[in-house]
Amino acid sequence: MFSRSARLFCTTALVTLLTPAAHAQDARETSQHGIAQTGAPQHGTSRKQAPATSIARRPTYEDLAAPSMLGATAPTDERIEVTGHNYGDGVTRRAFGGGLMTPSDSPKSVSAVTRDFIAKQNPALNPMQLIALLPGANVSDTDPLGMTGGNLSVRGLTESQMGFTLEGFPINDIGNFAVYPQEIVDAENLKTVRLAQGSADLDSPHISSSGGVVDMYMIDPKMKTGGMIDATYGSFNATRGFLRFDTGRIGATNLRSYFSYSQSRQDHWRGPGWDNKKHGEMKIVNDWGEGNRISLAVVGNNIQNNAYPNVSKASWDKWGTGFTNPVGSSGLTASDPANTVYDANYYVPSRAGSVNYYKTRPNPFTNIYASMPSTLRLSDKLILTETPYFWYGYGNGGGAQYTDMSKFVYGKQTLAGTVNGAGKGMQVLYNPSLTETYRPGATTKLTLTTGINRLMIGYWFEYAKQRQTAPFSFVGADGTPLSQWGDENNVVLSNGVKAQYRNTLTQTQVHTPFIGDSLSLLHDKLTIDAGLKYSIVKRSGTNYLPDVRNRYVSTDYNQALPTAAIRYKIDRHNQVFVSVATNFRMPQNYALYDAGSFNQRTGLYSTLANPDQKAEISISEEAGWRYQDDLISSSITYFHYNFTNRLYTQSVQDGVSGSFYTTNINAGGMHSDGFDAEFGTRPIYNMRPYVSVEYLHAVTDSNIPAGSGSGADYVRSAGKKAPQAPDWQVGFGLDYDDGTRFANFNLKYVARQYATFMNDQSIPGYVRMNIGLGYRFPKVSIFKSPILRLNLQNISDNRYLNWIQSPQANANPTTGVFGKTISGSVPTYKIASPFAALATLSSDF
Repeated sequence: MFSRSARLFCTTALVTLLTPAAHAQDARETSQHGIAQTGAPQHGTSRKQAPATSIARRPTYEDLAAPSMLGATAPTDERIEVTGHNYGDGVTRRAFGGGLMTPSDSPKSVSAVTRDFIAKQNPALNPMQLIALLPGANVSDTDPLGMTGGNLSVRGLTESQMGFTLEGFPINDIGNFAVYPQEIVDAENLKTVRLAQGSADLDSPHISSSGGVVDMYMIDPKMKTGGMIDATYGSFNATRGFLRFDTGRIGATNLRSYFSYSQSRQDHWRGPGWDNKKHGEMKIVNDWGEGNRISLAVVGNNIQNNAYPNVSKASWDKWGTGFTNPVGSSGLTASDPANTVYDANYYVPSRAGSVNYYKTRPNPFTNIYASMPSTLRLSDKLILTETPYFWYGYGNGGGAQYTDMSKFVYGKQTLAGTVNGAGKGMQVLYNPSLTETYRPGATTKLTLTTGINRLMIGYWFEYAKQRQTAPFSFVGADGTPLSQWGDENNVVLSNGVKAQYRNTLTQTQVHTPFIGDSLSLLHDKLTIDAGLKYSIVKRSGTNYLPDVRNRYVSTDYNQALPTAAIRYKIDRHNQVFVSVATNFRMPQNYALYDAGSFNQRTGLYSTLANPDQKAEISISEEAGWRYQDDLISSSITYFHYNFTNRLYTQSVQDGVSGSFYTTNINAGGMHSDGFDAEFGTRPIYNMRPYVSVEYLHAVTDSNIPAGSGSGADYVRSAGKKAPQAPDWQVGFGLDYDDGTRFANFNLKYVARQYATFMNDQSIPGYVRMNIGLGYRFPKVSIFKSPILRLNLQNISDNRYLNWIQSPQANANPTTGVFGKTISGSVPTYKIASPFAALATLSSDF
C-alpha cells in the first residue's frame, strides 16, 4: 500500500535546507582539574562541521541533508549525538547539562534531552515527563510511573496546540489532537526528545501545531548481538520489567534490528484502582553507501487502568487529596463542594444511584504505530526522504449515569430500554466513549543542493477514518461493567435501536505541499531560509444520533503557512538568529456534532455542534543569541505571538431554559511576549549544571462570549492574562558522574496559573524536586554494565494542583459587556503525584 503511495508522493517532494548544524564529537579525557579538554567543532556544535558546499567538489551527505527550520522532522534529519565511551544504556558523560541541552545551529529556538539524561531517570517516565526541565515546558503528571498520561503547555499553549511526532510520523489524535504520552515509546529505546517551542518545521505532518512541536527519535539497533534488561520496584506496589534483544549485523550487511517488551503495574496512590501496561517495540535498520538508509519502527501498546477523578478548587481547599475516610465515614453530605469526587461511592457500588464507582471509569486502550522513514541519495546533489506510516487505535474512557429504564430519553422520543428482559426500573448504566482510528499517510521530500543553495520540495498526505460511539450497557451486581469495552450487554430500546451517547463517523483528508529554499553565504556565516506550506484539509462526518440539527457535515480548510529565518555566526562561539512562522490548528472533530443527553424541553443536546468555526492561526516571531564553546552552551530567545480565532470549548447556560450545554467557539485574539533562556556545561570536576528560565506575558485580546439566547453576552476578559500561562518557570538540574557513581538533582518552579479568562480563579505556584542516585558495577558474567539506581520523585511530598483540566470564561457570577448577569462555571483540576521511591537494576548484555 505504501510503496504505491510513495511513488506518487515522490512527484512533489520538499526538503530542509541549511545550516551545517550540530555535529558528532569524539570522547576525550578530562584534565587534572576535571574540566573537559575537547577539540570541539569550531562552532561548538555536536556534529562534524560540514565545509561550505562548493561546485568544484562532490557534495558530502552532510552538505545535502543538513537540516534547518524548514524541514528537520524525519529521523534521518535528526543527528544530535555525542559519541564517546558508553557507560551503559548510552550514557557518555559528555553531553551539556547532563543531557538536558544540545548545541544547535537552528535559526529558531530548539531544546532537547538526550540519553545522558534519559538513562538516569525513572525508566517508566513518559516523554512529556522527560522534558519537564526544558524552557517553557509546563508538564503535569498524576502518578509516579506516568501511566495515566499527563499534560503539557509551552508558552501558554497546550499539547493539543502542539505537534508531536515519533520517528517522523504524527502522534496527536486526528480528531481532538490530544496526546497520550504513556502510549508512545519506552524510555530505554528513546534517543532524543526535541522541543521546538515556537513553530513547526515545514515538513512537520500536523494540522494542529499552532504552537511548537515535540519530535521523538528512537535509538538504532546495535551492530553487535546483545541487548538490555532492567527491573524496577517502588512505591504503591509499582513494578516494571523491560527486555530488549539486538540481533546485531545480519550476515555481511548493515541490516540489524531490535525487539523489546515491557510490562508495568502500580496501585493508585489516591483512592482505589490500578494501572497495567504492556508495551512492545521493534526497529529494523539498513544503511549503505553515503547517506542511504531504510528503517522500520513498530510500536504496540495495551493499557488497562482507572482514571483519577479531577477536582474543583472548592473540593481541593476543603478536602485536599481526599479519600482519607472511605465507605461512608467521611462525613460528606450532598451540600459539600463537588462531593462526586470524594463521594464514598467511589469505593463501593452499594448505594442506590451511585455513578461514581471507580470500576465504571476504566480507560483501556490498544494502539499500534508503524513508520518506515527512508533516505536515498539519488545523485551527487539530490536526496529523497520518504516517511510512510500507519497507526491504529481502539479504546475508551468510561463513565456512568443513573436512569429510569421505563422513561429512557433518546432524542425526542421516550422509550423503554432493556436487554434480555433485564434492566427494568432505575438502573446505573455504564457509558464508555469508544474511539477507533485508522490513519495511513506519508511525507515525501526531495532536497537539491547546488553550490550555496539548497532547495526542498515535498508533500504530506493522510487519509484518516475515525469511528466514535458511546453505547449504554449494564453493570453487574457488584457494580462492575459487564463489558469494559461497552460492546456487549447493551441497552436496546423498544424500537430495536442500541442506545448511544454519541455515534459519529469522521473522515479527514490532508494534502499539504511545501517548498523551501536555503541560501548559505559568507562561508556559512550567514544562512537565509524561506518557505511555504499550503495545507488543504477536508473533513466529512456523519452523525447517527436521532434528532440532531445536522446529520451530514463537511468542512474545508485551505491555509497558506509561510516561514522565514536568518542565522548569522558572529564568530566561532557566538551566533544570532531571527525567525517568523505562521502556524494553524483546525477545530476538533467534536465541533461537527451534536451529542450527549437530549433536553426534550429545548430540543437540544448537551453538546452542540459548531461546524462553521474558523481555524486557529498564530504568527510567531523569535530573535535569539547563542554562545557555544568547548565547555559552555547557552542561549536566550525573545518571542512574540499573535493569535486569531483562538479555539475554545465552553460551557454555556441557555438564557431561556437555564440549561447548560457545551459548545466550541472562536474566542478571539491573544498575544504573548516573553523570553526563554538556558545554560549548561560539560563536566567540571565531574559535575554538569543546567538552568532554564522562561518569562511569559500572555494576554487575552478579546471579550469571550458567554450565555446564549436572551442571556447572550460577553465577559470582560480583554486585557486579562490568559489561562494556563504561568508568568515564570525555572528549571534547574545538576548531574554528577565520575564513571562509577552518579547522582542528579532537578527542580522545577512553576508560577501561578489562572483557570478562567476573567482571572477570578487560579492555582498557586509550586516547586517540585527529584533526586537520582546510581552505582555502576563491574561486568558480571554476560552482564556488561550492571547499574543500580534509585529515583526519588517529589522529595518534599508537595501536594498541589498541577493542571487546569477545564478552563472556563468565569468562575464567579459577573456582569457582561451588555449588562447581563453571567453565571459562573466551575473549572476542574488535576492533582500532582506524591513522593515516590523507585529502585532499578539494569544492564546491557
